[in-house]
Amino acid sequence: MEDALSGLEGSRPGRGFEPLSPVSFLLRSARVWEDRLATGGDAQASTYGDLLLHVERAAGALRAAGVGPGDRVAVLLPNVAAMLELHFAIAGIGAILVSLNTRLSARECRIVLQRAQVQLLVAFGDYQDRVEEAVDGWDDAPELWLVASPPGTRSYEERKACADPVEIKAPDERSPLSINYTSGTTGVPKGAVYTHRGAFLHSLGVIAEARMDARSRYLWTLPMFHCNGWAYPWAVTAVGARHVLMESFDPEHAWELIAEYGVTHFCGAPTVMSMLVDAAGASKVDHGVRAFVGGAPPSPSLLRQAEELGISVTHLYGLTESYGPIIVCAWNPDWDALPAADRARLRARQGVETVVSAPFRIVDDGFEDTPADGETVGEVLLRGNNVTLGYFDDPEATDRAFSGDWFHTGDLAVRHPDGYLEIRDRAKDIVISGGENISANEVEQALAEHPGIRESAVVGVPDEKWGEALVAHVLIRDGVDRPDRAELVRFLRGRLAGYKIPRRYVFPDDLPRTATGKIQKFRLRETAKGEEQTVNS
Repeated sequence: MEDALSGLEGSRPGRGFEPLSPVSFLLRSARVWEDRLATGGDAQASTYGDLLLHVERAAGALRAAGVGPGDRVAVLLPNVAAMLELHFAIAGIGAILVSLNTRLSARECRIVLQRAQVQLLVAFGDYQDRVEEAVDGWDDAPELWLVASPPGTRSYEERKACADPVEIKAPDERSPLSINYTSGTTGVPKGAVYTHRGAFLHSLGVIAEARMDARSRYLWTLPMFHCNGWAYPWAVTAVGARHVLMESFDPEHAWELIAEYGVTHFCGAPTVMSMLVDAAGASKVDHGVRAFVGGAPPSPSLLRQAEELGISVTHLYGLTESYGPIIVCAWNPDWDALPAADRARLRARQGVETVVSAPFRIVDDGFEDTPADGETVGEVLLRGNNVTLGYFDDPEATDRAFSGDWFHTGDLAVRHPDGYLEIRDRAKDIVISGGENISANEVEQALAEHPGIRESAVVGVPDEKWGEALVAHVLIRDGVDRPDRAELVRFLRGRLAGYKIPRRYVFPDDLPRTATGKIQKFRLRETAKGEEQTVNS
């Protein structure tokens, strides 16, 4: 047998080897589904053959601007056609995509652009003032291209139309494809690096779990800047399904698109689902829709409302560092006959690893696996192809996050006897509101800049619409008049993105602390619900 295998050890890529990259998905669909429609909704309808040509011209424009392998290209775009095109064009020439959250302030954009060492920024025309402020006075600022730009500026579309098409291809599968920034526990942005191999495999997992094929119609309720749209730009393209683009989420418009296009799939935070089921235009979907929800567990009442509308909800768990959802509440058909309350309880669990993900661990303080008893809490650890290689240009943060080849999520969970994971708390000081990760520390640092504030503690409390809502507990300096809510909101605007600004403020005499002086935030979470009378809202 050893002689028969001589020379075939696989020590190097050999005959027949092809690198794994989501770039190949578009190349295949342009061959197999050339005349089938790839896009619709708020974007002009185009076939897969058209989409490839648009991508090749975008790649040509990037090349003409001097963008090459390893260069970082940032995009600040809503769910428009250009955002889909650039997911393939940037990767297809070996450059690296850096997606910016469209809700970031100019100051926050500047921080990410500088940390990522971006060479080129492609932004939506409506954001022109913000991005120009972000790069103002910056030596070696990235070149700026605008999509749907105001008259008098040379747009992305014009550059693309004038460019010679460039063939896109899969580079080394272990090379970086994208960098996605997360606030982290300190509020300092950290760029999680995704690889072509990881994105390829993660996309296959999405296809399997979502059960998509060429008949599928995917509605873009989830921003593509969130973990590259949870890999759906690549997954939807891979099966030749149709991207139903929606520039900005509006529940009434979403129902119009669901009816017009026969939408079969969408993703989002619980607030997206809540807004949809409560919309005036909500109506039962006879053909059935699969919805995938990440963040806070969907409430039993929300699940019941969705079922009545013909929407089947699957709960997910993931992080920016895990390419988005990496754990899924895989539905056991044996549960179909259970009472509705039991089904809702099971759906609220985060679940098991996806078909392309390595098994997770839940460990105690001694790095030992916790028992599967549904009671013992431990930290969730991840590893595998669809876990970040590390943080861009930040070896110290990478070393802190990884130990023993495992990524430490900072999330605390239990494992049930059937192996399903259920999140119980977060060790990291992160609040998830409306699907957005918010560093409580970052908000506290911004509040500390107010001359009248001595100290603050920000926590998230359960919220039916947003999953969690920010509550700021603020201590005022002696001899200073207490600011009202409107003043604090005004003060924080410009310092923070709008979604990071607390809507509730509590002004206690002191904050609960441990013997060593550490603020006991779990007590603040418990009491915040009952302190409406002290909230200046």
